[in-house]
Amino acid sequence: MRQSMSNKQPVENIVLVHGAWADGSSWSGVIERLQKAGFHVTAPQFPLTSLADNVARLRQVLAVQEGPTLVAAHSFGGQIITSLGTDAPNVVGLVYVAAFGLDEGETIGALFAQGPPTPALAHLRFDPQGFAWIPQADFVNHFAADVDRVQANIMYAVQQPIHASALEDRMGRPAWKTLPSWSLVATEDQVIPPDAERAFAQRMRATTEEVKSSHVVMVSHPDKVTDLIEKAVQAVPVTHK
Repeated sequence: MRQSMSNKQPVENIVLVHGAWADGSSWSGVIERLQKAGFHVTAPQFPLTSLADNVARLRQVLAVQEGPTLVAAHSFGGQIITSLGTDAPNVVGLVYVAAFGLDEGETIGALFAQGPPTPALAHLRFDPQGFAWIPQADFVNHFAADVDRVQANIMYAVQQPIHASALEDRMGRPAWKTLPSWSLVATEDQVIPPDAERAFAQRMRATTEEVKSSHVVMVSHPDKVTDLIEKAVQAVPVTHK
């Protein structure tokens, strides 16, 4: 593990939060790089049901981390980490990767209602239980547009649908109000409009970088994501207790 500055307690734990239509394996390229750098990495699976269920799952994982922890999230995962509020156990910083960063009282559904569906979400299929699925053509051509086609089709096969109700859950007190934040904007995103990602980052006063990428930037550009996470580790203000 790299040595931190003498006045800082080293951040050795990284928790990675996947979003809708993905799972923990979507972080594989980032996990490999972070583990090689010496970090303790956890990328749990989330139910993608109610926001409360997802936050509870994240809190379970955070509670067993030993020491300061940086949390990075993709897409709907941003909703999960933002909903940690002001008492997230062990968390010292947040990294948003092509992710939602809502403010108090906002919902993802209301955000999307402001315009026509983005290309990746234009033909969602809802099953009888209320879970939304992305059709294969839209998944490969829009959701994972810059991913190798073989890999994109595998991602399609293992996609984890999100329950429609999760898009209507209203944000409480955002965690980014009290924690330092970083943001990676995917400029070719066809799920969340890039301008929306920029607006989230500006409002959060996040340290922001951009990359020419589809929505699944952690798959197509794991080096860029890893680099931002490592920059956040070095910058996060953690002091010795």
